[in-house]
Amino acid sequence: MAHTDHILIVDDDREIRRMVGDYLQRNGLRTTLAADGREMRAALDTSDVDLIVLDVMMPGEDGLSLCRNLRAGKHRSVPVVMLTARDDETDRIIGLEMGADDYVVKPFSARELLARINAVLRRTRMLPPNLQVTEAGRLIGFGQWRLDTTARHLLDEEGTAYPLSGAEFRLLRVFLDHPQRVLSRDQLLNLTRGRDAELFDRSIDLLVSRLRQRLRDDAREQAYIKTVRSEGYVFCHPVVLLGENA
Repeated sequence: MAHTDHILIVDDDREIRRMVGDYLQRNGLRTTLAADGREMRAALDTSDVDLIVLDVMMPGEDGLSLCRNLRAGKHRSVPVVMLTARDDETDRIIGLEMGADDYVVKPFSARELLARINAVLRRTRMLPPNLQVTEAGRLIGFGQWRLDTTARHLLDEEGTAYPLSGAEFRLLRVFLDHPQRVLSRDQLLNLTRGRDAELFDRSIDLLVSRLRQRLRDDAREQAYIKTVRSEGYVFCHPVVLLGENA
């Protein structure tokens, strides 16, 4: 039997919930509606969800807090498309930094939202099959470095913290989730960019170069990210889960 994608719509506005739910159902998706964080968590605990549409501006727990908590819990791998009430760059940036995969600005057309949902699902399913090591704990070790996946910065052997941009962090996460596996430029670009404008006009090669500089990876003796001619890049160093307090 063919899989029908299940979309969880979380919005305190009843009319928006119904409008979005009806439209998505007419276009072949299964939907569950939730008015707040409590109903969202109940739905996640009782059924498998393929993607969450999450409103930012809600009373009580807002969408940004809910997104942050999702990324720290057992449902961390479920993609999130955020709805923002206004074209506020701060909301968009914070949402992406909290782990949202995309956003749509209100007022929006249901057709645009459907296109965003389908694009995020396609990107998510481009992930090559491999162990998702960085989903299991806060600190990930590789070589002389540790990545703090909560604070989103690198730690060297002395414990000095080096902050990463959102794009650098997402690229490193993709590499750490798929060590010893060649990833094409198209895969890396689609898996890291979301709606991050930083990557619209810059090539993935430039971002890899910046990440290599962060890791102090010698251009001639690449210890972490190797270039595979005509194919892409491979993260070639062993990756170790260190846990919370290593």
